[in-house]
Amino acid sequence: MKNENITLDEGGGGYKSGELISGIRKILGVAGKNKKWKNCEDDGAVFSLGREKLVFTTDAYIVDPIFFPGGDIGKIAMSGTINDLSVMGARPIGISLSIVMEEGFPKSDLEKIIRSIATVSKESGVPVVTGDTKVTEKGKIDKIEITTAGVGLAENVISNNGVKPGDFIIASGDLGEHAVALLAKRFNYKTRIKSDSKPLDKEIEKVGKWLSACKDPTRGGLAAILNEMAEKSRVKIILDEETLPYKKEVVAVTELLGLDIFSLASEGRFVASVLPENVEKVLKILKKFNPEAKIIGRAENGKKKGDKREEEKKGKPGVYLKTNLGSLRPIEMPKGKLVPRIC
Repeated sequence: MKNENITLDEGGGGYKSGELISGIRKILGVAGKNKKWKNCEDDGAVFSLGREKLVFTTDAYIVDPIFFPGGDIGKIAMSGTINDLSVMGARPIGISLSIVMEEGFPKSDLEKIIRSIATVSKESGVPVVTGDTKVTEKGKIDKIEITTAGVGLAENVISNNGVKPGDFIIASGDLGEHAVALLAKRFNYKTRIKSDSKPLDKEIEKVGKWLSACKDPTRGGLAAILNEMAEKSRVKIILDEETLPYKKEVVAVTELLGLDIFSLASEGRFVASVLPENVEKVLKILKKFNPEAKIIGRAENGKKKGDKREEEKKGKPGVYLKTNLGSLRPIEMPKGKLVPRIC
């Protein structure tokens, strides 16, 4: 790594985050040298147990504010780890919970957070099976930090590199509501929007066998996850401006604050690619969970790796927005400073 200091850009889930993680992986030797663990560049790593596969994931949560419309840091932490397992086709079976608090943190707030975690655990049927708790001096951290790790079992793993030309791109509901709920609370802006944070295991369990690729749009939002999926799958993803999955109020808050709507985080939604012959039945099932589920775009052929003629003919893999005027506008991987402390 270069002799530089860490910036907020590198924690936002966009291009800079990818560079940082690549540097860490290079030092650890994760990429290309690991024979037993697979999918190490997905939302979780996979270990074969014969007919089934163990999926293992971990995540750290620092959120400001820690309580917001529709949830709190505990609900996000529990839901987020369940979702990272679920989008890979795994059935979550256990969660670890690590909490670091600063001296003086109100016990009443801790109890609220733990009760949120317990509620998600009960409703999803995924137990918290181990954990750790630490208290640090005042000012060493900002209130509270939660780290969760989870394990799940899968018969067929869903990887985010599985998008196929011709696949429809679907969203399980409208996006960006988690980010807007936190921002509205932070800036004291009145809105009816609540965080979309929730576990996705029940939804994906019903449709997982028909998904070519799947990912939840957390840090970096739709722009980050679709660019990652497009690049890994070597396809172009074309979104339709007519069917963008954002409520008018989400758009309004985004414009008010001067933010990129495609970078807004969600904590209870997923985006997936589906073969044409399966898309209608997938949507029919998803609409029972959320009527807002819909098709938002389609995948096309991209460049074959190393083939310059194919690149000229078909274009580089990437994400594009088909506007109402019929033009194509690139949606790039977020590169600038994103809003911090969202998830």
